[in-house]
Amino acid sequence: MGRGYGARVSSQTRASKAAIAAEVWGTLLEVVMGQRNRFFAVLGELDLTPGDLRALNVLDAEQPRPMRSLAQAWACDASNVTWMVDRLEQRGLVERRTDPADRRARTVALTALGAQTKADLFTRLHQPPDELLTLHRDALQALRAALTTLPLSLRSAFPAATATKPQPTKHASGR
Repeated sequence: MGRGYGARVSSQTRASKAAIAAEVWGTLLEVVMGQRNRFFAVLGELDLTPGDLRALNVLDAEQPRPMRSLAQAWACDASNVTWMVDRLEQRGLVERRTDPADRRARTVALTALGAQTKADLFTRLHQPPDELLTLHRDALQALRAALTTLPLSLRSAFPAATATKPQPTKHASGR
């Protein structure tokens, strides 16, 4: 008997949950890795490095972070934090402040330029690739619904895009 519809359904129902999860994970990795050049292009256009992205991701203008907490957040040595903060400070993106609770400790906060750069960066990174816009509206809605069921532990603390007016698409037919 050939590998017709019945044989495919039968083999799909026998696939273990782990095998299906591995296939889904592999597809997600292919999509993410397939966009790495786009990701690096956005960083390059803003004259940022992947390390700068990691730093900007956890820094805020309103909530200064102690240097030691940055080492924990970035899972690196304190000397790397000093180097990274030095670079960002030279660009005017962050400033060191004295911690009011412990005048011996230093905190780091985004400057106005840093906050704007962070907002621009994450707005650009959240813009969907044109290829995604070629999918049928129903497929996009199904994909969105499936992805929103993922546990929060699988997601990064990546900031949401700032509220911006939706960009007109080339695929207005709603296909």
